[in-house]
Amino acid sequence: MEFAKQPRIKTSVVACVIDEQDRVLLTRRCIQPFCSLWVMPGGKIDHGEAILAALHREVMEEVGITVRAEGLIDVYEHVGVGEKNDHFIILYYRASPLCLDLKPNGDECTEAIWVGKTELPRYPMPPGTRYILGKLFPELGWHETAPPERHPDEELLDENLPQVRPAEEG
Repeated sequence: MEFAKQPRIKTSVVACVIDEQDRVLLTRRCIQPFCSLWVMPGGKIDHGEAILAALHREVMEEVGITVRAEGLIDVYEHVGVGEKNDHFIILYYRASPLCLDLKPNGDECTEAIWVGKTELPRYPMPPGTRYILGKLFPELGWHETAPPERHPDEELLDENLPQVRPAEEG
């Protein structure tokens, strides 16, 4: 597959916001990609912006709440996405809400709701969202499916990669 040259890799961050009752914050997107599907808040990291600053900004912009980042869940590389063959690196962070009063912005999402983990299967969502939620809630059985795109570590584990040999002493 041939890809058009891009000026840079686009990095994004997604907040998997889970409250004390194990409810997940989902937003219904009203823009592409994934228009009308339920996703977790997130977006592109601006040039020069710290990763966690972007996470806080994106959550505030989309749903009007502040969160506490708790740790990195996973990293994905999406190559050849969309009409422009975009190249994304997406960092998924678990976060806790510091308040629960959601105010969806209407520009990127039309709705924002707290969904109990047993209710998650009722919501149409992209494969990547299902996969990450499956890692957080193994009882859903979603973590057993393959990730939606290539995971960066898959290339490192490829047995067909050339082997590096130490230089001979002489």
